[in-house]
Amino acid sequence: MTSKPLVLHGDALTLAEVATFLDAPGSVTLAPSVTARCQASRDVVEAAVAAGAVVYGITTGFGKLSSVHIPASDLRQLQVNLVLSHAAGVGEPLPPDVARLVLLLKANNLARGLSGVRLEVVESLVALLNTGAIPVIPSQGSVGASGDLAPLAHLTLILLGHPAGAVDWEGARWSADHFLPAAGLTPLALEAKEGLSLLNGTQVSCALGVVALLQGERLADAADRCCALSIEAFAGSRSPFDPRIAQARGQQGQQQVADTIWQLLEGSPILESHADCDKVQDPYAFRCASQVHGAARDTLAFARQLLERELNAVTDNPLVFAESGDILSGGNFHAEPCAFASDAIALALTELASISERRVAQLIDPAASGLPAFLVAGSGLHSGFMIAQVTAAALVSEMKTLSHPGVVDSIPTSANKEDHVSMATWSGRKALMVAERCQQVLAIELLAAAQGIDLRRPLKSTPALEAIHRQVRAQVAPWDADRVMATDIAAIAPLLSTGLLVSD
Repeated sequence: MTSKPLVLHGDALTLAEVATFLDAPGSVTLAPSVTARCQASRDVVEAAVAAGAVVYGITTGFGKLSSVHIPASDLRQLQVNLVLSHAAGVGEPLPPDVARLVLLLKANNLARGLSGVRLEVVESLVALLNTGAIPVIPSQGSVGASGDLAPLAHLTLILLGHPAGAVDWEGARWSADHFLPAAGLTPLALEAKEGLSLLNGTQVSCALGVVALLQGERLADAADRCCALSIEAFAGSRSPFDPRIAQARGQQGQQQVADTIWQLLEGSPILESHADCDKVQDPYAFRCASQVHGAARDTLAFARQLLERELNAVTDNPLVFAESGDILSGGNFHAEPCAFASDAIALALTELASISERRVAQLIDPAASGLPAFLVAGSGLHSGFMIAQVTAAALVSEMKTLSHPGVVDSIPTSANKEDHVSMATWSGRKALMVAERCQQVLAIELLAAAQGIDLRRPLKSTPALEAIHRQVRAQVAPWDADRVMATDIAAIAPLLSTGLLVSD
């Protein structure tokens, strides 16, 4: 647990804070400024209701029904009905870290004070966060426009204490009507506009993209180190990573990757041992690694920019501007930026895995690497890494299919009133699937590279790469005879996903 609480201002949340929140969750609190901002915007909503103004989602129906005027006596029921009817999600629940982040982002979004909700609504979200409960939110049912309506409706059911809402808490699944009193929380009673504000927004799309991004950035770091170890196992060349080559092109990602690999390979005894060999150029999977890894890093950087903005974006509709008293309808709920970000993440990680699998294929081929076939002495009796490479190939093939952009699809909804949608939640879910597969492919490469280093003994690699090799060997033994490969892959994969794969 973190000792310092995360303070939500509504406009200052960073990806670094999100990463800390997900890795070591602590308490969350609201900045003092939130109270005045929420009250000011709430006053505007209440004035509109008192005046009998016709305002979308406050005194009217929703979507195609926006022309239907709702009498003042039904405004509270209108908000409840919205939540109940929109809780139409299906499928497996969102992963726990994504669900927790959805809750955090929704609280931060409303804390901005542009949605016209009472402070109590924001406080109820924070109180739920601070119980440590994981909202049970179906993963399917949003098209990423007009907000992530269905999944956020399921989140709102929890706040209402509705029996159809659910959380995972203290090792069990609880219905919301039993959970709230057990946790010392009071059910939220919705006032005008508040159900709409809780449902409108891109928080699910954004949370999916952010979790995929944070995982992807760790995997990009790991991929550079896996590549360097593979170059050593392959007895490859360091020269393609000479900083002058990367500087000549000027791509930032390439320069970063080339510098990393150049430093990791500096002073390598393995490199020195084949200084006079007759190989002129290595295969692209080694020689072009900085170009491919670098482009992937630049793509992740693009996604980071979009998603970090979205952390503090107000994506409700309509928006309430207290200074002027205006209530304006717009389209900030359209999750197009999240969709582009998540699709970009999937593309970047697929390319990292694709070139990684090619390095494994080169390592297991004795004609290319000069090592025993399939990286095992006595090949024939032993199959070694034969099927590990097949598994990597199967995963990469799946990733290629999953990397088809979700954002280019659109299907009209709400009787054609909402005629273009982003499919950002699907893009985000695919990005998470791709990240999971990328982790497994890189784990296979790391195992193969470590085995190749063992087969080069008594030669040693650089101190930095030997440190990585020791991390591998602390988890799995060298491959001296055939055994269950899946066990080794499962043991190594966490080194890649947690950022533990670092050099001394």
